[in-house]
Amino acid sequence: MDPECSQLLPALCAVLADPRQPVADDTCLEKLLDWFKTIADAGSSLLLLQENPCLVTLLCPVLKPQDLSPRVLAFLLRLAGILAAQEDCFQHLQQGDLLPRLFGEAGPLGGAAWTAPTVRSGWIQGLCSLTQHPSALCFLAHSGAVDTIFSLQGDSSLFVASAAGQLLVHILGLSMQAPAEGHPSLQPAHWPACAQKIVGHIEESLRATATPQVTQALNVLTTMFSHCHDPWTQVLWVHLSPLVACLLEKDPVPAAHSLVDLLLSVARSPVLSSSSCGLWDTLAQTLSRLRASQAGPLALGILKLQECPKALRAQAFAVLLQPLTCVLEATTQAPGLPGSSGPGLQCGVAAIGPVASSEACAGRGGDPTDGELPLAWPPGSVGGTADAPLTAGMLLPSKAACVGLLCQTLAHLELLQPLVSGAPACGGGGGAWPAPTLPLSQPQRPSPWPWAPLLSAAVTILRLCNGSATPTSDTGTHLCAFLAGCVRVQRAALDFLGTLSQGTGPQELVTQVFAILLEYLTSPDSSPTVLKKAFQATLQWLQSSPKPSGGGDLEPHAQLFLRELLPVLPKRLCSPCWDVRDSGLEFLTQTVRRWGGQAGFRHALLASEVPELTEQLLRDPESYVRASAVAAMGQLSSRGLHIIPASPGHPGAQQKSLLEELLHILSTDSEGFPRRAVMQVFTQWLRDSHADVAADTEHFVARVLRVASQDLDWEVRAQGLELALVFLEQTLGQPSSSCPYAMTPPAAAPPSLVAQALQPFCRVQLFDFAFRALFDCDRPVAQKSCDLLLFLRAKTASYSDQQGSSSGPDVASLEAALQRWQAGDQGQPLGDLEPEAVVAVLRSLDLEGLRGALAESSDHAEQSPLSLLQDMLATAGILGENEADCY
Repeated sequence: MDPECSQLLPALCAVLADPRQPVADDTCLEKLLDWFKTIADAGSSLLLLQENPCLVTLLCPVLKPQDLSPRVLAFLLRLAGILAAQEDCFQHLQQGDLLPRLFGEAGPLGGAAWTAPTVRSGWIQGLCSLTQHPSALCFLAHSGAVDTIFSLQGDSSLFVASAAGQLLVHILGLSMQAPAEGHPSLQPAHWPACAQKIVGHIEESLRATATPQVTQALNVLTTMFSHCHDPWTQVLWVHLSPLVACLLEKDPVPAAHSLVDLLLSVARSPVLSSSSCGLWDTLAQTLSRLRASQAGPLALGILKLQECPKALRAQAFAVLLQPLTCVLEATTQAPGLPGSSGPGLQCGVAAIGPVASSEACAGRGGDPTDGELPLAWPPGSVGGTADAPLTAGMLLPSKAACVGLLCQTLAHLELLQPLVSGAPACGGGGGAWPAPTLPLSQPQRPSPWPWAPLLSAAVTILRLCNGSATPTSDTGTHLCAFLAGCVRVQRAALDFLGTLSQGTGPQELVTQVFAILLEYLTSPDSSPTVLKKAFQATLQWLQSSPKPSGGGDLEPHAQLFLRELLPVLPKRLCSPCWDVRDSGLEFLTQTVRRWGGQAGFRHALLASEVPELTEQLLRDPESYVRASAVAAMGQLSSRGLHIIPASPGHPGAQQKSLLEELLHILSTDSEGFPRRAVMQVFTQWLRDSHADVAADTEHFVARVLRVASQDLDWEVRAQGLELALVFLEQTLGQPSSSCPYAMTPPAAAPPSLVAQALQPFCRVQLFDFAFRALFDCDRPVAQKSCDLLLFLRAKTASYSDQQGSSSGPDVASLEAALQRWQAGDQGQPLGDLEPEAVVAVLRSLDLEGLRGALAESSDHAEQSPLSLLQDMLATAGILGENEADCY
């Protein structure tokens, strides 16, 4: 510890121990704990106590907890745990009988302070820090702390309850460390007493009739198997798995969500997943016993596993598909005739009934090569009539259950759709699964993927929601009633429909997709959020449409769809809902960017009212809409699709009027979003050599920089520096792909080129803007300016060498002005600058040092432990002259 901190520590300890003194906030106490932990980890906690006896004195007030505030008491308990984490310091504190009086029954337990969740949490965290060595285990066994932890598992505070469970896992892992190293297969009956007590408590909780107790036990086991992969965990699972399996015999299954989390954590454990411990049988049985909404997360988790029997993987996929099977059967089959025409598309995906699945997976000890059941999806198409009522019953108990299950199913399948396919889920060879191409935490998509049935189901759900579906059964009638106008299901189905755009299938289905999307985009009943999703899905399908063999950017069906959509788009741009107008403009921007050069699209767009309406939205009352309109107009103008009636003698008048309109927005708009959008458009125009910009680039850059440099929005100023950098690159011949953060600086330009380029840089007042931004109060702007000037200095190196050192009056005047700016006086502009003076100042500035300073955190100068102690004492009035950190 630094001598300065040692001098202040006694005063701080006195402040913390005095209940009459005001204490700093929780953030300061957390920083103080971090500091003590850093010191303890780097050296000896015992030496820290011996050199600073005030710390022991500080812990004594805990013996009278009623005199302390809850947060100070919690702080002291955690501090004691940090100090006692080293065994010699633990023994030192034990000699004074301090630890039993802190963490035993003589301490805060049972007192008035114990009612505060902060104190209970601090007690648990202190014990967790303390439990690092065998002496701590003996202390826990004799102090009764383990029983208190058991009771805290059911604490009213979720944070305390969760921390108690994690502490039990920590204690169990530490107590098994030494025995497991010598005898990894040691049975629980021969484990240390502390471990036996915890395991016995878990067994008792698993046998309990109360669901909260079962949940607590399952959560502890989930944490254990997720974080500990030692061999003894396999012994623990074999010992407890019969009790876990007994939970499946109850109706309903208690703590189903916690049970799913436990089984998946066991299946992911490298120690357990490869062993013959009945895990696959339990997973198969659980899939067949849980309700559909509970089984979905388990099924998805199984499909994420690297190693898993094929039959179990197929059963899990069938569970995910069951709700969609019900939807298809309800709208395409007559009652009592599952398996007739319609959704029974043969796709090679195994779909196993609950009983068949459990039997197929049983008795194989987890052999991933057995049990291939080449069936078809939907399950009803091969599973007989018994499956259909069961599926419908699970889907239709209530509207809330139906909506929740469909949304969950669509979300789970959406996670699988974009991924690389795994090995076939059924049929084919009987060999083992190949080495997976995805990490363990990523799902593997079953293969072959039932793209066509999934697409048909997604379209059907959307039709049920908008009322255009024709139900052919009682189930279908109920679905229509439940899903009519359901925004939540519509959003989920449109998201899933968008991900399916990457697949391939019959053209008839693709035609149905475009038809349902057009229905949603044209329907007056579509909500703003649904419209936004529909626009996004439409873009995904248009972008994935195959290019026609005869040339062009869109295949005929997509072209027809766009021609039908464009007349509808003006209605959305005139919507009274601002988010509908905004979504329409975003869609227009993306389509113009992608297909603005395609003849058919250009003709249809110019024949519509879209360009004129888009320009009118530049004056929309909502700033988000104005910003989207600016982006859309920028794209339209770049593609030559911005039409305003102009006189024949002035063909460029429409482009100039748009430029003036955007400059007016940049100068006068009261909101930042439209101004930022204008800067982005101007920067892109400069990159692309837009016709109006190329006519007089220097004049354009000067006008934009003059306005951007005065903007109050830091993002506008930063974008102005980006535009300036593009101008530098184009003038000096640097490719646009250059990066100012590159390890190697850009190559210097020839002196003659630099001399010619510096004059226009001065004329557009680029240096005035860049130097002013170098001392900007917003750090991102200063960083951007620093990078720009470093780039410019590297490019002008050859010219600087040719000019030699310069110390004329212009240089002195510029340096003096920069010093005033750095001091905060930026009232006076730099005026006319000479290139030689700019180059000399660039060479003299420590830009590398400035960039390093800007990269540091905002409180780097005042985050030391000494500053922390001073601030806490200043808060208490002990150091009145010290100013507390603003951060």
